[in-house]
Amino acid sequence: MPNAQPAVLALEDGSVYRGLAFGAAASIAGECVFNTSMTGYQEILTDPSYFGQIVTMTAVQIGNYGINATDTEAAAPKASGFVVRELSPVVSNWRSHQSLGDYLRQHGIPGISEVDTRAITKKLRVTGAMKCCLSTLPLSDAEAIARARGWRDMAGSDYVKDVTCHEPYLWASDDPARHNQPYLPVGTSMHATGAPAKKFRVAAFDYGAKFSIYRKLVQHGFEVQVFPATATHEQVREHHPDGVFLSNGPGDPAALPYIHRTVTALLPDFPVFGICLGHQMITHALGGTTFKLKFGHRGGNQPVKNLETGKVSITAQNHGFATDPASLEKSGAVVTEVNLNDGTVEGLRHRELPVFCVQYHPEAAPGPNDADPLFTDFYRLIERRKAGTI
Repeated sequence: MPNAQPAVLALEDGSVYRGLAFGAAASIAGECVFNTSMTGYQEILTDPSYFGQIVTMTAVQIGNYGINATDTEAAAPKASGFVVRELSPVVSNWRSHQSLGDYLRQHGIPGISEVDTRAITKKLRVTGAMKCCLSTLPLSDAEAIARARGWRDMAGSDYVKDVTCHEPYLWASDDPARHNQPYLPVGTSMHATGAPAKKFRVAAFDYGAKFSIYRKLVQHGFEVQVFPATATHEQVREHHPDGVFLSNGPGDPAALPYIHRTVTALLPDFPVFGICLGHQMITHALGGTTFKLKFGHRGGNQPVKNLETGKVSITAQNHGFATDPASLEKSGAVVTEVNLNDGTVEGLRHRELPVFCVQYHPEAAPGPNDADPLFTDFYRLIERRKAGTI
């Protein structure tokens, strides 16, 4: 590419990768992780769960279909930096309005291309996720390594406070800017069904929620009242919700005791559905613990088996921590789903309370609709609770 500037990616173990800069002129430190999705770089960049992380894409060419305003999962990208093998020199898609490089430049996020992403991914798989520094400014190898080593660890960090909303608000189902109707190519239905006529009010905690989660809730018959992560159980009760939803989010789930207390207080009184970080909040609220995975699960090709039905789903995931099943033995929780790659916990339900959760992202739909029924399950759980059958 003409006028390309050099860039550097340095890992805390002293590894240095030199390539070409794109996006913003900046230096940033964070946790280096990899994502195995073939598509969806725009959704990955704008997923608040990536806050504090520098993402390496394993797909070879990135940026070929550009950026559009409809598919973003937050108002601005949340990942700290982006690492790709090749940045597509051409943007070709009828929905695109901006190139990936211009988008990152607009939001102050640096990127590096023309590096060996296979080598980076293998190193992270063998050694584990590492602290790193990505710079598109003049920076020596020694300086870049020092900045990588000086970054704070992901473990023990509360990043939810950096991505949650500041005040409660209603996710309006009739707001055209919310894009609440599912995108369907002309002439297809993708098995889409209309929302139920009867609506239930759900209190949705924003721990770093993706917009698609609220859209899915609307499409499945919910009126969505969003609450910041710091909201108390008393504030939630004032809105008289029919159910409670716990969203995804970044950082260490063990570092959020204020959320653990709130969820613990709500579990006995409401049907509760949690995903990703929300799943981990239910784990802690029930008295369980979580631990950091070696390199995490990040991608749209994660196989998950339901132990109660035998069904295997292909799921989208983005998390670096997991539930310790041994810690839940006396909690009343039942492990319902496991990851077929490493056997880690992917789903829970409570034996007595109307509470269930999954570690993956059902709204991301890589299957494309494998996990969609979970939203219907939540609706029916509230129906049964209001009918007095549970």
